[in-house]
Amino acid sequence: MTLGIVMLAHRDFDRVAQLVRFWVRGGSPVVVHIDKKVPRGIYDAFVTDIADLGDRVAFAPRKACEWGQWGIVDATLAASDVMLRRFPEATRILLSSGSCLPLRPSAELQAFLDERPGVDFIESATTAEVPWIVGGLSDERFSLRFPFSWRYQRRLFDIAVGSQRLLRIKRRMPAGIVPHLGAQWWCLTRTTLDAIVNDPRRREFDSYFRWVWIPDESYFQTLVRLHSKQIESASLTLAKFERQGRPAVFYDDHLQLLRRSNCFMARKAWPRADVLYTTFLEDRPVDPDRGLPDPGKIDRLFASASDRRGRGRIGLYMQSRFPATGRRDILTAAPYAVFEGFSEVIQGFEPWLQQTAGGRVHGHLFGPERVEFAGGVSIFAGSMSDSAPLRDYNPAMFLTNLIWNTRGERQVFQFGPADNQAITWAIAKDRNASICVISGAWIVPMFRAGANAERIRAQAAELQKLEAEHIEALRSDWSRTRVRVWSLSEFLIDYRAVMQEAMVNIGAGHVSLTDLPPLYELEGLSEFLQELKNSGMHPYLMGDLTPTARAAGKARPKPYLPR
Repeated sequence: MTLGIVMLAHRDFDRVAQLVRFWVRGGSPVVVHIDKKVPRGIYDAFVTDIADLGDRVAFAPRKACEWGQWGIVDATLAASDVMLRRFPEATRILLSSGSCLPLRPSAELQAFLDERPGVDFIESATTAEVPWIVGGLSDERFSLRFPFSWRYQRRLFDIAVGSQRLLRIKRRMPAGIVPHLGAQWWCLTRTTLDAIVNDPRRREFDSYFRWVWIPDESYFQTLVRLHSKQIESASLTLAKFERQGRPAVFYDDHLQLLRRSNCFMARKAWPRADVLYTTFLEDRPVDPDRGLPDPGKIDRLFASASDRRGRGRIGLYMQSRFPATGRRDILTAAPYAVFEGFSEVIQGFEPWLQQTAGGRVHGHLFGPERVEFAGGVSIFAGSMSDSAPLRDYNPAMFLTNLIWNTRGERQVFQFGPADNQAITWAIAKDRNASICVISGAWIVPMFRAGANAERIRAQAAELQKLEAEHIEALRSDWSRTRVRVWSLSEFLIDYRAVMQEAMVNIGAGHVSLTDLPPLYELEGLSEFLQELKNSGMHPYLMGDLTPTARAAGKARPKPYLPR
């Protein structure tokens, strides 16, 4: 297998030259596209700089590129066409940029691909199932026309969108395609890329996507569904984004973090990060035991940094979270606790919790079928019925009455995205509530039941959407509860620490956790989640379950092993 590189560049050509030389040394042919807006003198100087690489480097016809518009796709197609014609030995083609930094030797990436013949690595999810859209345009990016630049013609952009909405203009989508979105950076087999570039309907598709907003995140991601035999809905290039949707930049002080990630590529590296470029572009021996990419470490760090930037810390004020007055923050008469996702992952969680932390531990009080009172009773304190319709007449008052009727005894109940979500804001604003969440744990019962990923995709996407909205409410500026959220991956990595922190969060103190209940058997869960991704869903609330969480599960001491 020979890996071909298609590289898009528009600046920092000293770094681009280093990247081209890195790939050529590793045996990869490279096709470079230089933005047409780059002055001719700079372009000629760059061509001269790498002329010694000979026929291992080719240049694509230059196209003018602008973020969010067709030019980037046009440039990618032009460079891909050159790659297919000039380098017939290239059986895998990786799309990269002048700021994408390789983190591992080229041979390790090629070995990884050799072990997965015929697999196309491209993030591809339907518009209803992606969490990263920033700006409010999801389905509309495919139904409206976008002739103006969002960056440089913002007023015209807004006028065009508003006018089309007012006139109820809807574009007709080409027959047989379902819009998908994903990261711009992919690695496709020659067969799949050739089928896209030389598709008999290419003119029709190009005409349609020319007016789609940000088509570089949808053109290949959509058309690959027509031609690929096996899609791995994941990018081999690590790319993180800030809260406003801009790409995060990696600096020299990210060196150790990038090393530990085991990822093949990272975007985007600061052009003056000399330590990063020196470290990762130097010739290094191949390490067959380096392991699979593990972006989970970086995901957790960036998620924490993003959360702190937007929410800050108690006692430190800034414009976006200056305290407001007059908000109702006490709903109930006494403290209570809510656990979300724990009973789905831990065997016998409810009886164990009652024995360990004390109080009265209920099941799902807001479950869709009935109120699951402790002990399975149908009538609870104060003649409260287990009837779901009676409860749902006023869910907040149901909770208020339950806590009032049992004051003096701690009440604990389970909650999840399948429950009545009308209670979300009531408990989020209640200072008496202590909430512990394992996000994404609701997938475990589906997995254990042997569900087919394709069949339950829509249901899983809906549950994920509901839980994401629920967590957002718990973390909002209006929230007054004590809340702690772990992803399923974080929970599995350090079961004991999470349980200890959960006990502290609900006010049970540092209780002895010498005999934790066993977890359910989760072998194969990461593969099940990948099947969901491959079917078009993006299960992001679970965190990264491969390979860190899986390895942590295998290394877990006896008390925490699933039995």
